[in-house]
Amino acid sequence: MKCPFCKADNDKVIETRTSDDGFVIRRRRACQMCGRRFTTYERIEAVSVRVIKRDGSRVPFDRNKIRQGVERACWKRPIRESQISELVAALETSLEGEMEISTEKIGEMTMNLLRALDEVAYVRFASVYYRFETVKDFGSAITTILAANPEQHNASHR
Repeated sequence: MKCPFCKADNDKVIETRTSDDGFVIRRRRACQMCGRRFTTYERIEAVSVRVIKRDGSRVPFDRNKIRQGVERACWKRPIRESQISELVAALETSLEGEMEISTEKIGEMTMNLLRALDEVAYVRFASVYYRFETVKDFGSAITTILAANPEQHNASHR
């Protein structure tokens, strides 16, 4: 690994940790030439899944796009960074074996994972995914959530 500071190819790993989701290894390294430290991340190289977009075009799956959408949906919610990483990793794991998958299917899978994590984040993600245009659209999504688990919501408002 080349040092990002002096470009020397002589470093030493001084610490190794796995991430909370278990799919990433974080390594702290020290350059033997300049003495500066830097961090690298190691992850399994995923098989290239092609995403079929709404217009019919095909693009490589990009985990960062999913992560950005989930992060926006989870903004100012009591959700840890590790939970977002786990959600994205779970989505990637569920895509294993797929050669092509539609954006609609990826969106549905993401929403199901978000719904289990945080209902507010789910509604936020759904509002972008389904292109909500009116307050009625939000109301319909919330009504669906409340109908799915009324006991939980009634207990939380007593």
